[in-house]
Amino acid sequence: MINVILNGALGRMGQMMCEAIAGDDRFALAARVDRGAPQGGEVLTELEAVTAPADVLVDFSHHSAAADIARYCAARHMPAVIATTGQTDDELAAIQDLAHDAPVFLSANMSIGVALLCELSQKAASVFPQADIEIVETHHDRKLDVPSGTALLIARRLGEVREGASFNIGRHENGLRPKGEIGIHSLRLGNEVGRHEVIIATGSETITLTHKAESRALFAQGALAAAAFLQGRAPGLYDMRDMLAE
Repeated sequence: MINVILNGALGRMGQMMCEAIAGDDRFALAARVDRGAPQGGEVLTELEAVTAPADVLVDFSHHSAAADIARYCAARHMPAVIATTGQTDDELAAIQDLAHDAPVFLSANMSIGVALLCELSQKAASVFPQADIEIVETHHDRKLDVPSGTALLIARRLGEVREGASFNIGRHENGLRPKGEIGIHSLRLGNEVGRHEVIIATGSETITLTHKAESRALFAQGALAAAAFLQGRAPGLYDMRDMLAE
């Protein structure tokens, strides 16, 4: 049994994590934490208040919690799955420091399917090194960050196989498209959970790779897979590529 501390337990994804844990006999909830929880309730407001035995912390709260998570997990040498995006340089530094003391799983998207999309996109970009590449991401109309962390993740993965690549976020100026540019476009529509398309065009043929999230439950499932993956790992920073490699 893997005992989980869930940070951000009252958010939409936190509630889905609770349901996922309840439905998976490999896991149990050691504690729920949320800064917005009422004082004195079952959900704690601070990580420091959690003293129960636990095997991993899963964070679906907010990127600003990075320093608190790093401090808490380092003191307990506890693995952490960090499923938030938008970290500042200082917050990323805190996560990287934690990785010296404990295994840390950090991914801009907890979907195993998105990880596969990155791998396939890299392969296609390598096969067609001169092709134009565009990324189109679509999310619901309440999403705040533009572009999505997942779109940036895909772009960075493509940049690893496209030397000298530049990113053009929301192209809006006249002029010829520079060679090597990777365009990133964001659509915000209704209740779309998340769709990411990678379009690779040579001029004579086009490859379109698409991942569509049908339910946010897939992110909870991916986080649990990451939590299981970290068990028994050496300290270090891990991501979806490490999990797919096994």
